[in-house]
Amino acid sequence: MKKILLKLLFIYQKYISIVFGYGQCRYYPTCSEYAKWQIENNNIAKALFFSFARILRCNQLFKGGIEYPIIKKDFKILKLKPIKYDKIDIKYWFVPKKKNIFYVIKRFKRYKSVK
Repeated sequence: MKKILLKLLFIYQKYISIVFGYGQCRYYPTCSEYAKWQIENNNIAKALFFSFARILRCNQLFKGGIEYPIIKKDFKILKLKPIKYDKIDIKYWFVPKKKNIFYVIKRFKRYKSVK
């Protein structure tokens, strides 16, 4: 189900949002990006609820601004043997808000400068 919703969001972002024009959302991240982050990091019911609430707030009656998704996650530390990794790709940062409640912030890739 998550894959289907993410594919629909991809189609919307790639083809349909061009018709409405870029930069029309009152929030950062945009409503479609917010929904994508929620779907990837929450269960489907919560993700749809929070995304729908965000879309309802995206109008002239609300100020807008920066609103990162908030998720509830329990990171359990397991005692495992160390594993050697060549490279780990980090997609999201989880910034603590309260105990087991985090802001989801996307990691932006830094590009190497050309020498």
